[in-house]
Amino acid sequence: MLEQQTMQNKQQFIQQALSAINQRDYVAAHSACVTLIKHYGDDAEAYFLLGIVHIEILQIQKAVRLLNKSAELTPDPQTYAYLTKCYALLGNMPAAVDAVSRCPVSSLDKPLALDTVGVSLSRVGLHEEALKYFKAALAKAPDNASFHYNFAVSAKFAGLFDTARQAFEQAIELKPDYYQAHYALSDLGGISDTNNHIERLSVLHAKTTDIDGKLHLSHALAKEYEAFKEYDKAFNVLSEAKQAKRHQFTAVEQHYDAIFNWLQAQQPAVSSANQGDPSSQPIFVLGMPRSGTTLVERIITSHSQVASGGELQDFGLAVKELAKTPSNQVLDLPTLQAAEQLSFAELGSRYLERTSFLLNNKKYLVDKLPFNFFYVGLIRRALPNAKIVCLLRDPMDTCIGNFRQLFSLSSPYFAYAYDLESTGRFYKNFYSLVHHWQNLFPHNVRLQSYEELVTRPAEEIPALIDFCGLSWEAACLQVEKNKAPVSTASKVQVREAINTRSIGRWWQYAAHTAKLEALLADLKAN
Repeated sequence: MLEQQTMQNKQQFIQQALSAINQRDYVAAHSACVTLIKHYGDDAEAYFLLGIVHIEILQIQKAVRLLNKSAELTPDPQTYAYLTKCYALLGNMPAAVDAVSRCPVSSLDKPLALDTVGVSLSRVGLHEEALKYFKAALAKAPDNASFHYNFAVSAKFAGLFDTARQAFEQAIELKPDYYQAHYALSDLGGISDTNNHIERLSVLHAKTTDIDGKLHLSHALAKEYEAFKEYDKAFNVLSEAKQAKRHQFTAVEQHYDAIFNWLQAQQPAVSSANQGDPSSQPIFVLGMPRSGTTLVERIITSHSQVASGGELQDFGLAVKELAKTPSNQVLDLPTLQAAEQLSFAELGSRYLERTSFLLNNKKYLVDKLPFNFFYVGLIRRALPNAKIVCLLRDPMDTCIGNFRQLFSLSSPYFAYAYDLESTGRFYKNFYSLVHHWQNLFPHNVRLQSYEELVTRPAEEIPALIDFCGLSWEAACLQVEKNKAPVSTASKVQVREAINTRSIGRWWQYAAHTAKLEALLADLKAN
């Protein structure tokens, strides 16, 4: 009788916690779970719910500890589903892969748990595996618009464009103001007189007041206006929405100016590289977004000995973990300054440990996170035998490409892209910094012209492959045959044969670029 009463009391606390979580009252949910554990001892479900609370309040490391405690008590697949999410958010891909192995599709009966795993796998670039979880979630909850959207995103990155279009349309049918789905659909291209969404987008754009929603719809409209060569309309709709968003990042430009200035003042001793890990496994491809980094990654990973890691956060995260600076930002000046005192051998080894599982029995791994250009000095010392390819594309094409792209709205990395002149200033800082790195480390850093690459592929690609320390393979000239998933803005373009269509595209916006041209004039002269 007493045991039955105890169980009833436990369930009351669990229901209180669940109700509070559903109402986003995380204080009450936390209190209910803690009270249960205090009075009745360790309880797997209570620790699980505490883990969910800490995910929601973005205390991911603590969520991991709580969910692991729950799994120790009762190894429930649902617990591993949310551990997968946590590890993906932390950028710990080996741990995410291990967690997902403990919650196969067949073990999960709740559609939200299936979708959670799918999103987590998509976050770490495992789109084909993610699709299995999304399909299972949709089979159980076919009227959930978010599930259709998440499925479509992974299908898009996996190159299943028709499947993605259908799923985005289904998401919009279920939720007509699904701003992200509208943008993602337009971003797939294929716009024509008989296949466009301008009328639908215009109506929704006119009545939308949400800043982020407006920004998604503006980018969608711009994509479709461009298809009809209505570039003034495209520019104006983008400018209006971006200016409304820019005020949220007013302090970020100064933040990055300080980082650029400090890095260019550094003169790391070449001899310090002897302190690093000697592995030649990593090949870093970096540069400004929209400069051809994905194309170069596809070229190099067409080689039989090279695996693709995609846009990995692991080097920056390894720096942050070892530096132990208190800020919430991965990249900031105090962290970079603290990193100068690290063991470079430990830093190199930490990065290799975090990424080794991506090799798939190959000898080399491409990491193509564009913003790794901030870390070149540290990469050179932590991994002295790593090769670094930095893309340089025409400054005007690069800046217009960044302005036209809808990047992550929550990431401070892209704060510059809400204004053309801000983009130009950021580009100038980048340009100066990477030339600084190349002067310091000429044998490790190759500045690769995008224009030379696409106009003279037969000459440039063999030179690029040789720089990476690889033997020549003709497959590197046939990038369109590389079928690996693509998780970047270039997911459509890089599945085509190498071409020059993107050169000089900035002229489409020339009526609006006088200030930017003046700002970049000295670079164009170089």
